[in-house]
Amino acid sequence: MRPFPYCHVLAAAVCVLLALPAWGAEAEAPLAPSSPPSPSSTEATREPGSISVDRAQALMDAGRFEEAIVVLRSLLGQGRVEASTLFLYGLASLEASQRPGRPDDERELLLNEAIAAFHAMLVEAPGLVRVRLELARAFFLKGEDELAVRHFEAVLAGGVPDEVAANVNLFLNEIRSRGRWSFSAGVALAPDTNIGAGSEERTIYIFGLPFERDAEELTTSGVGVSVWGGAEYQVPLAERWRLRAGGEAARREYGGSEFDQLFLSTHLGPRWLVDERTEGSLLASARQRWASTAPDNRELGARLQVAHRVSSRVTAFTQTSWHDRRYRNRPWLDGPIMDASVRGSWVVTPTVRADLSGGYGQERPERERERNSSRWIGAGITVILPLGFTVGGGGEVRWTDFEDEWFPHTPTGEDRSDRTRSLRLSVHNRAFTLMGFSPELVVVNEERETNAQLYDYERTRGELRFVRQF
Repeated sequence: MRPFPYCHVLAAAVCVLLALPAWGAEAEAPLAPSSPPSPSSTEATREPGSISVDRAQALMDAGRFEEAIVVLRSLLGQGRVEASTLFLYGLASLEASQRPGRPDDERELLLNEAIAAFHAMLVEAPGLVRVRLELARAFFLKGEDELAVRHFEAVLAGGVPDEVAANVNLFLNEIRSRGRWSFSAGVALAPDTNIGAGSEERTIYIFGLPFERDAEELTTSGVGVSVWGGAEYQVPLAERWRLRAGGEAARREYGGSEFDQLFLSTHLGPRWLVDERTEGSLLASARQRWASTAPDNRELGARLQVAHRVSSRVTAFTQTSWHDRRYRNRPWLDGPIMDASVRGSWVVTPTVRADLSGGYGQERPERERERNSSRWIGAGITVILPLGFTVGGGGEVRWTDFEDEWFPHTPTGEDRSDRTRSLRLSVHNRAFTLMGFSPELVVVNEERETNAQLYDYERTRGELRFVRQF
């Protein structure tokens, strides 16, 4: 076999990323019921184009994908790239990557070419369902399961024919059943107007007498750095059973060390694929937290997770966990914590996703006044826009009730009661990517109202980070 021209592939990738196609949703080829049921179909609706495009289509029909790539590549450096040209180039690269005997490095280069082409099209016109279908398949073949699932789910929300939906579900079931590594990582700048979530109240009243706080006890602002990452591997045990093993780490640092935090966690346990729509995991869990430079607390326990696909557009998730928490220097806070939550995800359209969540939690430390129960509700929405922009927004309200009064912070005879609300906005541009990562700006405003003096606060924090999200 003749060696694949790496330099040509890389040069073509640059052309694809720099091309700004001047076309919109009218370039989409409809997924008619008469289309072959497999998403691997190489058919595409062709616009009237040059002889080169016609020739490339004929080569693809004959299964000569490498030759079609050479023909199409010559068109990518032009100022205006037609939708049909870019789509055919991505499709030819995708099919060529599956040639038997293709070396792994060449295969990955071709898949990256296909992803870049489909990605460029969706930046301009995110509603192209057929293009999103092929992008999902490219991620699937590359082993990028999380991204593949996201785009396959968006395809199902696009009103595709039953034959196509059935094959998309086959891909989703294959992703659920195969064991493989999954990774996550990120880094961000993290400005915060109130790092320690401190109150701005200057005066506290004890038995009706005012006492002034020292200035250094008030809020502290600053800009920090946040780094996080995680990994998990799933080992197939039987047809419907997997063993999950993984861990996560997160580090946040500000000037000095007073507000620095380090968090480590690990989990291990079985995953049961109940049927094509339902799965559950029972995981042993261990967590350790450092505050400043010293260990603060550790937690040992378990969590139960269940996911159920209600329909092609709606998925429900539930989680229940119990942990025994132990502090290094504050034994009065030792005790069990538990929480139970449910979340629903609705893919409204291929470009709109909505989430709704709620939950309940308890903390039962040794000191009675620290014991509390919480309940919360939240909602969010994400919208994919033209020109590469994705915007999101959401909010949560949490109510926390303590079992005792907090003298001298609460009025005599009143148990402490808090209400905390948070609002979140995010925006990022998919048109700019670096090794598959796009910059994202996140802003969160949080406010707590309480009947306990010195425990109310307001803070606005942000993150400028890079995310793996096309």
